Amino acid sequence: MDPSAACPLILTALFDAESARKFQTLRDRHFPARLNIVPAHLTLFHALPGQAAEAIATDLRDLCRDIPPFAFQVSGLRFLGRGVALAIDAPALVAARARLAADWRPSLSAQDRQGFAPHVTVQNKVDFKAARRLHDAMMVDLPEINGAVLGLRLWRYLNGPWEPVETCPFQADVAEKLPKRS
Repeated sequence: MDPSAACPLILTALFDAESARKFQTLRDRHFPARLNIVPAHLTLFHALPGQAAEAIATDLRDLCRDIPPFAFQVSGLRFLGRGVALAIDAPALVAARARLAADWRPSLSAQDRQGFAPHVTVQNKVDFKAARRLHDAMMVDLPEINGAVLGLRLWRYLNGPWEPVETCPFQADVAEKLPKRS
């Protein structure tokens, strides 16, 4: 058996390319470089059971087939004490996560059974004063990031780095009809 199969799985939202680039630019600017080893992301679940990867991927494919891509927007900031996150307004994402949480409840970690507040962390693991400075600066000039969530992405946590396991796009025929950005 592959020893990595026991490693936990992480589920994230799949953003459109332009939004993902904007989030990554902020993360690259504000996240400590030595710790910035995974791409900017919005985590739906932090520690799904690795040994259930196939069943989880099947559930994701089934769910994503029924959901069209949907809009999101940055709606505010979250001060994390030692970092800053962008709050994300995406009711359809909250609903999709709730559906999965209900199905997976027996196997969810304590962290994943808690409430869900969608966000993208752009700074973490810095001292309190540095985090407060960034938060205050971003309160004055909140990044305007509006885009689309195009699907879900499953990763395997490898004790630091993440390995992609599965990308599940929402209804592909609908995604092709989304308006293009100029």
